[in-house]
Amino acid sequence: MVKRPAALNMADLAERAGVSIATVSRALSGSPGVSQETRQRIKELADDLSYAVSPDAARLARGSTGRIAVVTPDVAHWFYAAMLSGIVTALHGTDLDVLLYEVKDEPQRRRFFEDLPARRQVDALILVALPISDDERRRLDLMGVTVVMAGGTLGEHPHVRIDDVAAGRQAATHLVRAGHQRIAMINSSGTWSLEYAAPSARQRGFTEALEAGGIEVHPDLVIHHQWGSHGGVKGMSELLSLPEPPTAVVTFSDEVAFGALRTLRRAGVSVPYAMSVIGIDDHHLADMFDLTTVHQPVAQQGIEAGRLAQQILEQGEVASPHITLPTHLVARGTSGPPPPGPGVRAGLPLNDHGVG
Repeated sequence: MVKRPAALNMADLAERAGVSIATVSRALSGSPGVSQETRQRIKELADDLSYAVSPDAARLARGSTGRIAVVTPDVAHWFYAAMLSGIVTALHGTDLDVLLYEVKDEPQRRRFFEDLPARRQVDALILVALPISDDERRRLDLMGVTVVMAGGTLGEHPHVRIDDVAAGRQAATHLVRAGHQRIAMINSSGTWSLEYAAPSARQRGFTEALEAGGIEVHPDLVIHHQWGSHGGVKGMSELLSLPEPPTAVVTFSDEVAFGALRTLRRAGVSVPYAMSVIGIDDHHLADMFDLTTVHQPVAQQGIEAGRLAQQILEQGEVASPHITLPTHLVARGTSGPPPPGPGVRAGLPLNDHGVG
């Protein structure tokens, strides 16, 4: 049997170099306190002996773990996947490792925060659009590590986000300028028991745009259904059942819009001639659906969040810890002027010529 040679350790290298283990550690990690001549001699000896510094040992010597934990409600959904891709892109090529924690439901989220003391093996946490309670926020503060929120805000902690009020306003303003008077909103309720800030913010922007255009906000035209395409299906069905349906609809997200478009297609309602629909997000499938939407830079939010975490760990602070990225309207084929006639009467569809 061939015996595996013993790995060379730092003590062996120190003995051969005639210096202390601490000197070897400082020389190879780039820490101060070692002359340039000694540092060079130790590095050359390490190269000759094919000695590799253990990342964990080097990080321990620097008093850090070199790890960032990313906490997300989902790893498969396009929004969270795009955000994660941005974070990983930002940290690629650095000395930082990424640990991923998925908390898909309430029990998993509670367990994560209950076990936070065990998360002290990380230098920073990046939370991806994750609503947390006051008690969970206090637990985060007690950890004593950098916390960055991506896709939202968390008190005074560093964050990267969009202005959801502005996004809702941009969507509704587009329809107001097109001449619509009966404009509805299919807003979303999340799967969390905790309040998610985006729905109320986007509704506020929607309301501001209508009021600025002198248009009354009808309570029966602002409805809430669970986030996702199924919510859009139910929401549009509800709006079509009204005695006087709207001629245009703002949806909380593109996925809600996809469901709304399905309902309109099955009901024979022509888009955009009888009904205009606009989403928010610019989902990667939005172009295929020819969906008018408000673009938000999801991956870029992840990149900026990763950069923020890295800069804070390296520099101790950053000049601008709160970053808001701009959104903009992307006009496609699901929006246009209102129909010349009475619109969708009593839930009855119009054809492409506006005839019932």
